[in-house]
Amino acid sequence: MSKILLKAWLLSPAVLGASLLAPMTALAELPVTKAGPTAIAAATEVSAPAETPLEPIQTELKISEQVSVNPLDILTLTPPQQLAQVPVNPHAGAGNSRGIETPANSEIPLADLDAAPQGDAANNAEVMQQLNEYGREGRGNKRQAQVTSVSQLSDVQPTDWAFQALQSLVERYGCIAGYPDGTFKGNRALTRFEFAAGVNACLERINELIAASTKDLVTREDLAQLQRLMEEFAAELASLRGRITVLEARAGELEANQFSTTTKLRGEVVFWPGDALGDRASYNVVGQFADTSDDPAEAYFGYRARLNFDTSFTGQDLLRTRLQAQSIPDLSAFDVTNTLMSRTGIDGQPGNVTLDNLTYRYPFSQGKGLVWVGAKGLALDDIQDVLTPFGDDAGGSISRFGRFNPTTFQGPSGTGLGVEYAFSHAFKANLGYMADDGFASQASQGTGMFNGTYGAMAQLVFAPTDNLAFSLDYNHRYFSNDNVYVSGGTGSWGANRPFGNNATTTDNLGVQMNWRVASHFSIGGWFGSTWADQKNGGNSNATIINWAAVLGFPDILREGDAGGLIVGMPPKVVSHDINGLEDRDTSIHIEGFYRLPLSEYIAVTPGFYVVTNPDHNSNNNTIVVGTLRTTFRF
Repeated sequence: MSKILLKAWLLSPAVLGASLLAPMTALAELPVTKAGPTAIAAATEVSAPAETPLEPIQTELKISEQVSVNPLDILTLTPPQQLAQVPVNPHAGAGNSRGIETPANSEIPLADLDAAPQGDAANNAEVMQQLNEYGREGRGNKRQAQVTSVSQLSDVQPTDWAFQALQSLVERYGCIAGYPDGTFKGNRALTRFEFAAGVNACLERINELIAASTKDLVTREDLAQLQRLMEEFAAELASLRGRITVLEARAGELEANQFSTTTKLRGEVVFWPGDALGDRASYNVVGQFADTSDDPAEAYFGYRARLNFDTSFTGQDLLRTRLQAQSIPDLSAFDVTNTLMSRTGIDGQPGNVTLDNLTYRYPFSQGKGLVWVGAKGLALDDIQDVLTPFGDDAGGSISRFGRFNPTTFQGPSGTGLGVEYAFSHAFKANLGYMADDGFASQASQGTGMFNGTYGAMAQLVFAPTDNLAFSLDYNHRYFSNDNVYVSGGTGSWGANRPFGNNATTTDNLGVQMNWRVASHFSIGGWFGSTWADQKNGGNSNATIINWAAVLGFPDILREGDAGGLIVGMPPKVVSHDINGLEDRDTSIHIEGFYRLPLSEYIAVTPGFYVVTNPDHNSNNNTIVVGTLRTTFRF
């Protein structure tokens, strides 16, 4: 029995260095071991000093079960050569950062093992004295303080009980996800601060489980282990949390005060091939009359390229500078279809690269409001909200009429000021004043910001839910001589210029709504009414109306897809003070398209629209316009 006890005590430094399970006052005294039930049973044969407190055995036994080195297995090793290279202090050398010198060759000679006493319990005192001599062998006068707690070590090694206890918690509760390469590296030595970070992660995870009242997931043994880890690494945990607090404060200061002006380049290219089928309109009110009703339109391939330079000075504002070049035919030309109702969502042939947009916007009132300032290219749909989902000319409706209500969204624009303000999640108001940018930059009589073509607008938006929204829109406009486009270049010729090229003022009222009925289906539409007043060459009045119903099919086949069906009546003159200038019949606009994203940056939109009784005249034949729009965004 004494020989077994001797071997156990000869190996106790290695066992204690691997598991770190108990404080030990000195090698001459009997420490309270936690190596296992057999070792504890053996230890009871020797009287421990009264000043050495005994810890609860039951809890320590459960902790010891998770230590990878089992003292019982070591005690059963009978061949002496298996014990020849067991060091007295397994942490000697590189693992010691406290400046305590430890001989690297402090080993237990085999001869001493063979000469160990084999008597009964009466020889225990002699055994203790011999063990004490072995512990001091080779150390001379330099005395190394005995490690009695893991908190005394500068590093936590994979053989330490604390390391293995934490590893058990990680495996059971998923406290740590691992390294970026998907490994845990459980056998790598950690610094105390790294280990403290792991303890802190497990503490937060277990607190979450306790707060969630997860049944039978957190055991008392795990809580006991965690409590001991927290006590032994209290200093490191406090330091770690202090460091995090300092870093968070510094990061907040950087986010609040440090910002570098950034300009991002965003591009958009649109390929627009298409054709118009059907005889051109021969009968209209104020447009040109065609001698024949042939079909002069040819297939074409148009394009538009935009480069947006988006600059921010605060991280919240945006200065946009846009360069644009485009060449897409205007199908309403006399020698093509001779009706404004055939116009596509994008058209125009300015030729060279031009400055198309120069606007600046910035938020106020903690993000509730937004101010727009535009020198060029500020659009009505920048300031006012378009509720129907197909307002984007490069990704929405393929026709000019189908994008949005022309009563309130097609008019003088380009240069001006706009303000948006959200009173709540449900209520929003938009106000703005804009002048035609062709007049705003001039200073001669009849031009400028307030004496040329201009418009003032107001909009109230009510959105009771995220899927349902209504708006009431009002615009007041003035069109100077020879610059009249009351219906925004859509509808009949009479609706666009009810008094020819004479100066005209209009009051425009529109309502719109959109309801996302389901994830793949929405319904919406608009109604608009215009009251026009002639200001030059007469004093006539006219009333113009239009309407549309819009069905949307977002993500119908896959995410990013969008199908659309639009049925409506383009702007029509329903009353006029001058006899014969009212539109006698009714045109119906029927449009269908489907946007199919090929990738994150490329989308193809095949579509068509049909115009019956073009220019609200049943004498004109139906016109069909088809296109295969391809949009590149980067």
